[in-house]
This record gives sequence, structure tokens and C-alpha cells, in this order.
Amino acid sequence: MKKSLIALAFGTLALGIAEFTMMGILPYVASDFGISIAKAGHFISAYALGVCCGAPVLILARKRPLKQILMALVTLIIVGNLCASLAPNYWILMLGRFVSGLPHGAYFGVASIVASKLADKGKSSEAVSIMIAGMTVANLFGVPLGTSLSHMLSWRVTFLLVAFWGVIVLYYIGRWVPFVEGLQDTGFKGQFRFLRKPAPWILLGATALGNGGVFCWYSYISPLLTHVSGFSDSSISALMVLAGFGMVAGNLISGRMSDRYTPGRVTMFVQAGICLTLLAIFFLASNPWMSVLLMILCTAGLFAVSSPEQLLIIRVAPGGEMLGGACVQMAFNLGNAVGAYAGGLVVTHDYRYTALVGIPFALIGFILAFIFYKRYQMKYEV
Repeated sequence: MKKSLIALAFGTLALGIAEFTMMGILPYVASDFGISIAKAGHFISAYALGVCCGAPVLILARKRPLKQILMALVTLIIVGNLCASLAPNYWILMLGRFVSGLPHGAYFGVASIVASKLADKGKSSEAVSIMIAGMTVANLFGVPLGTSLSHMLSWRVTFLLVAFWGVIVLYYIGRWVPFVEGLQDTGFKGQFRFLRKPAPWILLGATALGNGGVFCWYSYISPLLTHVSGFSDSSISALMVLAGFGMVAGNLISGRMSDRYTPGRVTMFVQAGICLTLLAIFFLASNPWMSVLLMILCTAGLFAVSSPEQLLIIRVAPGGEMLGGACVQMAFNLGNAVGAYAGGLVVTHDYRYTALVGIPFALIGFILAFIFYKRYQMKYEV
């Protein structure tokens, strides 16, 4: 495995911990600032807002070498999380979370281009999946670690850890990632020209809706496992590690499969599998072990579409590759937000219905992936 790809994965690991740990430490943050859990939830929204605002800013750096852009984005990761760890009040933490989110989509956009350029011939999907692997490892180990540190010491230590890790990332990107020339400058308007065509919109729609379908259910996975599947509260951490294992396996397997069978085909079949898995969760969630198995399969599917969709958006965005790569992360985050909201509408009725609500989202995501595969595979996958 190339050291350069490992360095890029170190960056997505930092982003993954910064993004997802907040969900597990909300009670500690709320207690420290004397606010409600609902108000503390705004810190999650602030990060998502940073993702959406940071992605378009890439067009201002379009003339810079890609490695230089990566190092600037990692510096933002350090600054944002350091600010969060030292925040004396609610508003400073909001600012820190917003700044932490700014480099997220942009980093994925630039790092996916660098990974594909550094990949061996015919291995571009696998290279992108290795870059994304840091995000899945964050869910497997980083988030449980951050939650434990918050419980034993302070939630501030978690963000301080991410800032420290950012310094390590900065060092290894500087040392292991070779110089990669910047992309051809197509001008300010040229960055947006790819959005005139239907292919990127179909792909972004498939990304947002497919992701949203999973998050209708996954946003409420803990109460579903305890209230429906019958697991104890103390077992949730271990079960979340299994969910993280599914993410790691799904991402790495899909990277290899995409190089062999094309990214569009893998995306289409995985989206179909997600629909069936959500349906099975609705009917079988009361069976503890089937519930766990289906959880692993669904989280595997969630990240099995990540690397092929990240690679495809670069291919359908000639002249605006960095913006396209960042836009797909905006679509992921939009799906997270919409899915969590839609699932929340039915949680008071029965937690199993969160999976049922997710099926229409996932089904439309599959239909869009199918349309992309049938209409555009020959143009963008060869």
C-alpha cells in the first residue's frame, strides 16, 4: 500500500472523529455549558453548515498545487478543533465546529483527485477507497475512543486529540504525498460548467437520497437496538464497533469491486441491497442477532457506495473536478440531515418504522443510480 494514500487516509480519520464524535458526547457538552441536549445538537448542525460553506471556496484555490491545498485544509482542521477544545462558551464552540467543518468536503474533493492520480493503472477506485478508509476507521475506533475520553476526562480532550492528530497528518502529507500539479484552470465560470449536464445531478441525487435512506434508520440505531432488539444500554458501544466494522469492510471491498466491475455498476447493486436490507430490518429488528447482522450489512452498504460515487463525480465534472468532489460530500451531509429529520417523524410510533421511512429514499436513490448506469456508464467509466 502506498504511503501517500495512508497519509490521505490519516486526514479523513481526523475528519471522521471530528464529525461523528459530537453525537456521542452531546450530554457532556450540554452539561458543561448548562444547555439542553436539543440546543447542544446545534453543534452538529454547525459542522454540517461548515461542510456546505467550505466546499464552494475551493474554486478560489483552483490555481494552487493540490498538495498545497491539502496542507491548508489540514491546518483548518487543527485550528477548528483547537478552538473547539478551548471554547469558553456556547458561541465559541459553535464557531469552532463551523471552522472544523469547512475543510471536510474540500478535503475529500482534493484528496480523491490526488488519490486517483497516484493510483496504479486500473486501481483508481481502490485508491479512493483507501483514502476514504480513514472515515470508516474513525467510526470503528476513533468515535468510541473519543466518547470514552469524554466520560473519563473531558469532552475537550476529544477535540484536543483531533487537533494533535491534525499536526501528525500535516507532517505525513508533507513527507509522503508527492508534488501533484494543480488542475487546468478553466476560469471561475468553468468550475460550474459541469452542472449544466444531467449526469452530475443524477449522481448527486442518488448520493443524497441513498445516504438519506440509511440515516432515517441509523440516526436512531441505539434506541432501536435497546427498545426493539432487546439489547442492554451497556452493550451499545460494542455494537457500534460492529457497525464500524461493516463500514470498513464495505468501503474496502467496494473499492476493489469497482475497479473490476465499474463504479456505476457497484453503486447500482449496493443501492438495491440497501433497499432490501432496510425492508428486512423493519420485519426482523425484534430478533437480536438478525438485527445486528442487518445493521452490519446496512452500514457496509452505506460506505460501499462512497468511493465509487466519489470517483464518478470527478469523472462527470471535467473542468470542475475539485468542486464536484466536494459537492458529493455536501450531498452526503444533506442526506444525513434530511434522513435524520424524516426518521424522527416516526420514532414516537415505533423505532422499526425509521427503516420503513428510509426505503422510499433508498429506492429513489437506486433508480437514479440505475439511470446513471444505463445512460452514462460508457462515457464516464472507461
